[in-house]
Amino acid sequence: MTIATAPVSVRMTLAEVRALARRVLLQVGLSGDHAHAVAETMVAGERDGCTSHGLYRLLVAAKSIRAGTVVPDAIPLLSEPARALVRVDGGGGFAQLAFETGRAMLAEKARRYGIAALALNHVVHFAALWPEVEWLADEGLVALAFTPSHAWVAPAGGTQPVFGTNPIAFGWPRPGRLPFVFDLATSAVARGEIELHRRAGKPVPDDWGYDAAGQATTDAEAVLAGAMRTFGGHKGSALAAMVELIAGPLIGDMTSAESLAADGGAGGSPLGGELIVAIDPAGFLGDQVEAHLARAEGMFAAIEGQGARLPSQRRYAARAQSMAHGVEIPAALLADIDALAAGE
Repeated sequence: MTIATAPVSVRMTLAEVRALARRVLLQVGLSGDHAHAVAETMVAGERDGCTSHGLYRLLVAAKSIRAGTVVPDAIPLLSEPARALVRVDGGGGFAQLAFETGRAMLAEKARRYGIAALALNHVVHFAALWPEVEWLADEGLVALAFTPSHAWVAPAGGTQPVFGTNPIAFGWPRPGRLPFVFDLATSAVARGEIELHRRAGKPVPDDWGYDAAGQATTDAEAVLAGAMRTFGGHKGSALAAMVELIAGPLIGDMTSAESLAADGGAGGSPLGGELIVAIDPAGFLGDQVEAHLARAEGMFAAIEGQGARLPSQRRYAARAQSMAHGVEIPAALLADIDALAAGE
């Protein structure tokens, strides 16, 4: 007698992932424009094999909505504080729609002035930064993006949280090819990775963080309740401090400690700012852009020629597979999403 077992995962097309994400976001109270923008980042996460930023984030987004952390129908307000600057006040909504509101003006100003910056203020973050810089690189621009989060990360030499995971993202255009993109947390690992370990009941490496008493631990739940570490010791700590400053006080928004205090224990996603800088290579190079971008290709070839991997190559390989064959979604996650949609 054969005993049927429940599937471990379910294969879905990207269209099905998109439809699921939009449906659930609408069911938990997000307005249509926000649901569309937020769903696209989840689709991108699943498409590119970044599962910690895929459908799992439905649970995170819903928690923020139900906790009152996010304004579900916020209307982003676009302004121009200076000739080469753009600001979007997100009104407490998710950052995705705020970026969509300001990105075209940012690109236009970068082309007009050679360099421009976009400040997103009063927005809720729960996703990666690479979609922003990849969009700009696809427009032929060099891009950088920075954002603080909640104070979850201890500085080098300490064990108590001060910084957020404070990612830095960079995009470089490659004519005729997918852009060179990296997006890295200044913490030893993204917080979502620790969350996934906790959900799976798996230990984490002992250099990812501390428990609440300041002791190194392999217990994912203890790290989430204690403090994460920066990558690279004092180097990562310095970069984390930089992100706090240029995407917090510089643009008139909160630090990670202030964001966590504003949350008041609700358990919502970080509320604060994001700084995005776009540079048009033609501003420096004029009609020599093509020649100098070709020189950059020589560097990429030297890296790949010795068997090293460029950042984003794994994502792009996963993208090609998922666009052709769909993605595998854990059945347990889908069950949690179904329960979320049912209001359980």
